[in-house]
Amino acid sequence: MYMNEQLFVDFLQVRDILWVGINFSKAKFTREGFNISQEILQHYLHEWNMLILNDQKKYDIRMSFRKPMMQYDLSVVTKLNKSLKINDILTKNIRVNDVLTDEQMCELASSLALPKSLPFALSFWVESFDTKVKTASIWVVITKTETQEVVLCEKFLKSPAGFGTRNYWARTFYNVFYDIQSQAFLRWENMVGKTL
Repeated sequence: MYMNEQLFVDFLQVRDILWVGINFSKAKFTREGFNISQEILQHYLHEWNMLILNDQKKYDIRMSFRKPMMQYDLSVVTKLNKSLKINDILTKNIRVNDVLTDEQMCELASSLALPKSLPFALSFWVESFDTKVKTASIWVVITKTETQEVVLCEKFLKSPAGFGTRNYWARTFYNVFYDIQSQAFLRWENMVGKTL
């Protein structure tokens, strides 16, 4: 994981957060389990993003990140996701050398010009959905919007659950939010000498 401690302290001071969505632009899915058309891929990418907005009690950004207010602007992520082609995202196996490092993730995130309506933006970057080992690899990224500096990025590995492709993988996003709410956020605060 990577943290800019001073910027994270600044992030703790603000009351609201900008959710910019789930970015699949660098994602790989195992071909097994995702034998789908381009149209179905785009449907799922849209649906996973809409779940976060439409069921904010379940996918609770404010509770997880200790922010009383939240805004959202999915314009940048939506544009990136719409440009994805099914043949580019599918692979037979998720290989170790396909896995992003902290440095690579920070470089990707800082190159993305985000809306500047709030000082800090939150995004999820899906690295992989691996049907073979039943694991999703998801990066949580907080960015300072004015300078595009990465405040924090950390990879979470979560197991899917449920029925149907949409709900099965949506469970991994729920699990990330739950992990942050119950453990990770306190760990981050402790890293900068803060307590709840």
